[in-house]
Amino acid sequence: MAIKNEIMSREELGNYFKEHGRVAESDLENVLDAVDEINRLKKEKNAVILAHYYMRDELKLGIADYIGDSLDLSKEAKATDADLIVFCGVHFMAETAKILNSQKKVLLPNLGAGCSLAESITAEQVRDLRKQYPDAAFATYINTTAEVKAEVDVCVTSANAPKIIAELPQKQVVFLPDAYMGANLKTEIPDKEILIWEGTCVVHETFSPYDIIQARLENPDVKVLAHYECHPDVLRDADMHGGTSDMIRYIEGTDAPAYVLATECGLAGTIKKQFPDKELIGPCQMCTYMKMINIYNTLDTLRTEQPEITVPEDIRVKAERSLDKMLELSK
Repeated sequence: MAIKNEIMSREELGNYFKEHGRVAESDLENVLDAVDEINRLKKEKNAVILAHYYMRDELKLGIADYIGDSLDLSKEAKATDADLIVFCGVHFMAETAKILNSQKKVLLPNLGAGCSLAESITAEQVRDLRKQYPDAAFATYINTTAEVKAEVDVCVTSANAPKIIAELPQKQVVFLPDAYMGANLKTEIPDKEILIWEGTCVVHETFSPYDIIQARLENPDVKVLAHYECHPDVLRDADMHGGTSDMIRYIEGTDAPAYVLATECGLAGTIKKQFPDKELIGPCQMCTYMKMINIYNTLDTLRTEQPEITVPEDIRVKAERSLDKMLELSK
């Protein structure tokens, strides 16, 4: 499950930002005041804040009740008894929370927080593919819209994709929409005929084997961790690959002089809090979509209970089937 977050006190958070320089000194008191107000409103409104690992540190350390990857947060959204779910993540994540817990009010602080993968394919394109491959299983990475989830057999995340794809009864699998993840799955599950869509993540497509070569030249004993959305050549040269939770578990279970994270930079803040003695070195890449969520629009969202995420019920019911199948097969 997601990490149940131990929210820092105002003093602890202020000291953390002064030490690590994550917030401009001129804005520090405003940020801390916003954190205090959010935590007050959470209790008043019986709200839960779910934050992805890639979020800004002030969100993860100061206000988030749970921190996790897409799979972790899906489970938490389904299980919560809070009246309000505030999702510090991107649009498809908040949609997923609404699909899995339709009776709850789900809020996203910035509707512009999208995803290049979710934007790379439409439900109509999935229906066209169904006509071309009527006997294939259709699996989609969770980074897709509710409409796309409603058209497939099962969703997957980077943490469970190999297990789920391998267990599907059909030999032929249409995997959407991440081309790199699909290529990596093809290598790992050679007995499946995996057909791939040409979507990519704007963050993970930037990593190359040259980044790993450079890191190893600077520190020969470094351990390189690559996200499943990276190019197959990056995974080939990495010491481990998987989802964000897999990376955290790997760092917890190993002792290396330094680690390279071939993923979004926000994960580093989570790791530094959990493992302050572990050294992280570059490269990492920022996701502009993830960084659209900040402490101020999160406060506005809790005050106004807007913007609210809604999903038409006919689409929600069909999308829920593919998500429930994912949760069932990932046990």
